[in-house]
Amino acid sequence: MPDLVALRRKLHADPEVGLQLPRTQAAILEALSGLPLDLTLGQKCSSVTAVLRGARPGPVVLLRGDMDALPIREETEVEFAATGEAMHACGHDLHATALVGAAHALAPQQSELAGSVVFMFQPGEEGHGGARLMLDEGLLDAAGERPSAAYTLHVLADRPRGMAYCRPGPIMAAYSILDATLIGRGGHGGRPHETLDPVPALAETVTALYAYVARRFDAFDPVVLSVGELHAGTAPNVVPGSGTLRAGIRTFSEAATARIAEELPSVVASVAAAHGLTAEAAVRPVMAPTVNDPDAAAVFAATATGLFGPGRYTDLVHPRTGSEDFSEVLREIPGAYGYLGAGPADRPATAGNHSPRAWFDDSILPGAAALLAGLARHHLLSPPAAGPVPARESNLPTGRSS
Repeated sequence: MPDLVALRRKLHADPEVGLQLPRTQAAILEALSGLPLDLTLGQKCSSVTAVLRGARPGPVVLLRGDMDALPIREETEVEFAATGEAMHACGHDLHATALVGAAHALAPQQSELAGSVVFMFQPGEEGHGGARLMLDEGLLDAAGERPSAAYTLHVLADRPRGMAYCRPGPIMAAYSILDATLIGRGGHGGRPHETLDPVPALAETVTALYAYVARRFDAFDPVVLSVGELHAGTAPNVVPGSGTLRAGIRTFSEAATARIAEELPSVVASVAAAHGLTAEAAVRPVMAPTVNDPDAAAVFAATATGLFGPGRYTDLVHPRTGSEDFSEVLREIPGAYGYLGAGPADRPATAGNHSPRAWFDDSILPGAAALLAGLARHHLLSPPAAGPVPARESNLPTGRSS
């Protein structure tokens, strides 16, 4: 516990954003020193891939911990708060630390393990494509054969401390961005009939997009679209020659993600054409949907229940609408993505992940490390018996700390 907390607070006080995290990488390597691991460092990013090889042949299990922070100025009052323009507002400092803890837990059992564990310390999860870079650099071949299962754990600042969550199927949304420009003909605001005004066309496009996703997609495979940027003009008495909009789109299946990429630009172009304008529109996929393998999700549930007891695990009823690039790993191999509540025990949680006031209780670190190690042990030692039937999310109990 003291070593894990010290590492987490060191990482928290010195956050780095994006794909190049040299100080974070150095801290992780120092924390892993002395363990019987085969280490590989990334070439295009500051990743660390560590392989623990068991004494006997068997399957390969991958465990992921992301390491990057967000470009947010911290507003918490913790004594180890970051002081610059970056913050571990999503808890990746806890993720990386928990994965170090899992390596320390599993290494002494090397002689008992039948198979190998790949520890994936990933930069650039926050929209920078770090998982894809690690995959392209050979992550899945690090142990000599591809993993047969992959797991990761994400902390939540707005859920009770020590509560674990998972679900089969979609657990996080895909994220895509629609960029659209409507091109008309500018002119004087007093003579609009001489122009091709993009402003009313932009307004109609917003309405058309919201109606389209509500009426053309299955309510049980939903699309959540929000136009967050709308720009046109520089003066109140001038009709601009063009206008732009950008929308963020969340989807929960590969099929819906592909459809919005194909169809939404046509919606924009059709509205523009009705006004005599032309349009340039495209959907850019950022992250795929995170979809849990049902068997791996059951392993997560049984492992969490076995470690923590039935009162500290619950199935999520619905996916969460954030996005996660561990989805790239789960596109390649079956696995599961789960959560661990890290909200404060002594006061109500006032802010969720990505808030400058997000607060994570690092007393959960031993439990988080044990859960990651337990997921690997399930595949490399004798499988544990299934735990009790988990509670549903609607009956959420408040668990004790780890």
